[in-house]
Amino acid sequence: MNRDENFPKESPESGVPVPGTPPPRPGTEMVETREQFIERALAEYESPLIGYAYGFVRDLDRARDVVQDTFIRLCRQDVEKVRDGLKSWLFTVCRNRALDVLRKESRMGELNEDERGGLPSEAIGPDDEADRNERVAEVMRYLDRLSENQKTVILMKFRDGLSYHEICEQTGLSNGNVGFLIHAGLKRLRSILPPDLFDSQ
Repeated sequence: MNRDENFPKESPESGVPVPGTPPPRPGTEMVETREQFIERALAEYESPLIGYAYGFVRDLDRARDVVQDTFIRLCRQDVEKVRDGLKSWLFTVCRNRALDVLRKESRMGELNEDERGGLPSEAIGPDDEADRNERVAEVMRYLDRLSENQKTVILMKFRDGLSYHEICEQTGLSNGNVGFLIHAGLKRLRSILPPDLFDSQ
C-alpha cells in the first residue's frame, strides 16, 4: 500500500491517528445500529417466517399479517436482549402470534354458532352507542396529528380490516414500510391520547 511520504508517522506516545493510516483492527469496527439490525432481520427471516406461519394459519395473507406483527414486536424490544438469540425469538413470537389468531378465530366461530342458535345478543343501547361514537370521533381528531402515511395505514388496518398484503397493494408500500408506519403511528397515538380514551379502544 502506497503512503504519502509527507505524512508523519504516528508516535507510540501520542496515540493520535495519522491521516492515511489503515482502518482500526478487528474488534474496533462500528456497532450495528438498531435500524440496521431490524433491516437485516427482515431480509434474513421474513420469508422463512411467512412459511412457518402459513403452516399454522393455512392462509398466505394471514401468515403475512402474523409475521408483520412479529416484526412490530421486535421493534419494541431491547435489541441487545434479543440479538444473540434472534432466530429463536422470532420463531417463538411468530408461533405464539399464529396460535393467538387461531384461538381468536375459534372464539368467533363459537360466537357465530351461538347467534345461529338464536341466543339473545347483547345489543348496544342508545346511550352506549352515543358514547362510543363520541369516543371514536375524539380518536379521529388525535389521528389527524399523525403523518398522512401513518394515519392512512392505521385506518386501513383497524377501521377497514385490511390485511398487510391488501394495504401494500393499495398504497404501493412494502410490507416492511407498512409495519413500521403502523408501529410508529400507534406509538405516537399512545403518547398523545388520554389514557382512558386509549384503553377504551
